Amino acid sequence: MAWFGLAKMALQAGAKVYANKQRTKMAMSDAQLMHAEKQARGEESYQGKLLEARQNDYKDEFVLIIISAPIIVLAWGVFSEDPVMMQKIELFFHHFGSLPIWFQTLWITVVASIFGIKGTQVFRNGGPSKKK
Repeated sequence: MAWFGLAKMALQAGAKVYANKQRTKMAMSDAQLMHAEKQARGEESYQGKLLEARQNDYKDEFVLIIISAPIIVLAWGVFSEDPVMMQKIELFFHHFGSLPIWFQTLWITVVASIFGIKGTQVFRNGGPSKKK
């Protein structure tokens, strides 16, 4: 019986996500229509290409895969219970942790800019874990 409850909850969550995606599409369509109307009246310049380029861009997913790869490898090493693999993973993270600060800063800035966060804000605020 517990499986039916979980299945029902999963279906409800899936339906909610689908409904939200449809509402988002409708809102984007309304926004494009309003923008086109303002453009026709000469109140605003064309900015649609930037939005279209952003929607067809896969660099965010690529960066997410790259960032997630060490976590996946670490999980695989832990759950496989292979001592040789764990030694290699520890060596990798040792070398990864000793990268120069300029490279770490560059990497964080590039990743943050891809996701729309100013990299300099991350460092000014004392790192990602501290809040203003």
